Amino acid sequence: MNIYADETLGLFHLQSKDTSYIIQLVDGYPAHVYWGAQLRHDNSLTGALELRERASFSPTPLLSKPTLSLDALPQEYPQYGTSDFRRPAYQVQLTDGTRITELKYAGYTITAGKPALEGLPAVYAENEAEAQTLELTLKDDYAGLTVKLVYTVFAGHSAITRSVRFEHNGEAPLRLEQALSASVDFADSAYDTLHLSGAWARERHVQRRPLTPGAALSLESRRGSSSHQTNPFLALLRPGANEDQGDVYGFSLVYSGSFAATAEVEQFGQTRVSIGINPFDFSWLLEPGQSFQTPEAVLVYSSEGIGGMSRTYHRLYRTRLCRGVHRDQARPILVNNWEATYFNFDADKIAAIAKEAGPLGIELFVLDDGWFGKRDKDNSSLGDWFEDRRKLPEGLADLAGRVNNEGLQFGLWVEPEMVSPDSDLYRKHPDWCLHAEGRRRTEARNQLILDLSRPEVCDYLYETLSAVFSSAPITYVKWDMNRNMTEIASATASPERQQETAHRYMLGLYNLLERLTSRFPDILFESCSGGGGRFDPGMLFYMPQTWTSDDTDALERLAIQYGTSIVYPASSMGAHVSAVPNHQVDRITSLATRGDVAMSGNFGYELDLTKFTGAEKDLAARQIAQYKEIRTLVQQGDMYRLQSPFEGNGDTAWMFVSEDKTEAFVAYFRVLAIPNAPISRLTLKGLNPELDYVIETGAAGVTANGHGGGEAAVPADGQSSAPFQTAFDGVPHGGDRLMRIGLVVSDLRGDYASCTYRLRAVQR
Repeated sequence: MNIYADETLGLFHLQSKDTSYIIQLVDGYPAHVYWGAQLRHDNSLTGALELRERASFSPTPLLSKPTLSLDALPQEYPQYGTSDFRRPAYQVQLTDGTRITELKYAGYTITAGKPALEGLPAVYAENEAEAQTLELTLKDDYAGLTVKLVYTVFAGHSAITRSVRFEHNGEAPLRLEQALSASVDFADSAYDTLHLSGAWARERHVQRRPLTPGAALSLESRRGSSSHQTNPFLALLRPGANEDQGDVYGFSLVYSGSFAATAEVEQFGQTRVSIGINPFDFSWLLEPGQSFQTPEAVLVYSSEGIGGMSRTYHRLYRTRLCRGVHRDQARPILVNNWEATYFNFDADKIAAIAKEAGPLGIELFVLDDGWFGKRDKDNSSLGDWFEDRRKLPEGLADLAGRVNNEGLQFGLWVEPEMVSPDSDLYRKHPDWCLHAEGRRRTEARNQLILDLSRPEVCDYLYETLSAVFSSAPITYVKWDMNRNMTEIASATASPERQQETAHRYMLGLYNLLERLTSRFPDILFESCSGGGGRFDPGMLFYMPQTWTSDDTDALERLAIQYGTSIVYPASSMGAHVSAVPNHQVDRITSLATRGDVAMSGNFGYELDLTKFTGAEKDLAARQIAQYKEIRTLVQQGDMYRLQSPFEGNGDTAWMFVSEDKTEAFVAYFRVLAIPNAPISRLTLKGLNPELDYVIETGAAGVTANGHGGGEAAVPADGQSSAPFQTAFDGVPHGGDRLMRIGLVVSDLRGDYASCTYRLRAVQR
């Protein structure tokens, strides 16, 4: 980790772990020279940037330098209106209506550590030795605008963070119409793009395609959240790059609102990638003396393919984005009553499920939607955060005590950002929701969105939720958000500031979360937005895990969890076993397979345990015991993806390896059986080739068919009638053999089948 600065040469060389990033000043314009594998620092780096004279359609800002064309110069923070015709990183409107600015270099600072971003989540350093930060100052004296480009490099991660701060020192207001967090100009366009897309119940499916000339890829959310449809992430890959090798460049935005990420191939074959707040329906009025801070973009380079990039994001986000006492602690195994009861429950029913959960080894009961106001359906009571004494005659404290008596912690679901038109809160404060005066108020799921850009609304939520969280021994909170923004306007914003509302909402939300998580540091908060509609780094800063998807079907979860792992660690993914037929797709899979899929995240159950058969209870108890043995591996280990559900027959495999490579957990999933199939092997990754490993099958058994979940019976042993036969148990295998020859998995029988392995290193 080093940052070299030489103003004489106009060169800035940033070295993060295994990575170099080089900037060169060209007549006051910060130009992008290089980003990739780490380079030695010497004077030869100044010759890396070559400029060529271009045709008159690419103008030159200096007549004396015909080789300098902003339309071809690879820039660090490109601007609009002064001869660069590509997509700008920012745009400003001055009081005279013009939108022409020209930022030129004015100085730099280098500091130890990493400063926090005012009002925004960001990656952090725990001490100054972990990171180093470069701040480049750019100025437009005519506009009175100062822009600071902030870069942080890390000693332990191949990552560079970027953000931008706008400071207005002029005499008249100006308006930011676009303020992206990062822009990088690559020297060529020989890349594929990779991103994550989908919809509710099928989030973050992996998409890969080659770049082509023009606006090659544009990803965005205009929904007021990072969304189910797209994730605030984009990567460029060399065409030959795969899971294990090749150059990969990742861009991840630490933000939970509307975003934009683009890759544009221009006329000379260069590629410009940019990411930040979506400029659509955004502007920000800067008065003299005011400033604006963009969210942070996290840039990761890997020469070890997509998997290498993923593991860098995993380690960084797990240890230096997530915070609090739960960051490094084992997450509890839970049971949630939502798919077991929906709104139809009372205290006795909840206590009955908890009574079944304790003997199985479950550690936490989560009471989901329907405990407050008069909420028997999803058409009322959001905003009325007081117990429904019809369902809970003695209140939350009594119910939590009954759950505690069964040996379980108690958790609670809330959806604080929403309000039901049929609620006491809305009747008292109908202006507290996002709305445009004189226009209809669009409802989704019978609810509106509270205007968190208003401090009084956030204060109300802080006081109300603090009272709820203090009323009972609550150790876990599931924070939900179940609709996207419409009529994005605020009753208290002036006309010239209405387009600030969506971003001010996010600032209000982040401030509210900071206050609540600081007041209740021992509560484990889990983010949710109709499942994975806000699975982003911004929320992970406050809540170290997210409900991955409302779709709990085991097969659908293979794709969802695989895609999520491209950026996010397993410790951030909530994963539950639910009943069959599955409530989202009506598919029947075995209890064993559902358990094996859910064990690759934060494990839990979401079904009615009182309907379990004896065999199902036995199998669930073995699953829980197995997960307690491996959860440190899953939650803190390095993840290696072995087979992709987006290729071939859909068979999927992944594994988790301890940091010292002495332990591993492997999960393999067969989607459809193939008659008279060839022998297939699963080759492992990430092991020490010099070590020998003893292999054990999962404690729950290596199984194929069978049902489970209360609706369908399984044989008495909880397995299928055709268990997978293995000769691995107890026989040492070399790490090199396992990574080159692998394990035979073709004898697994039946559709929707799975098997797991536990590996432990032994002395030769």
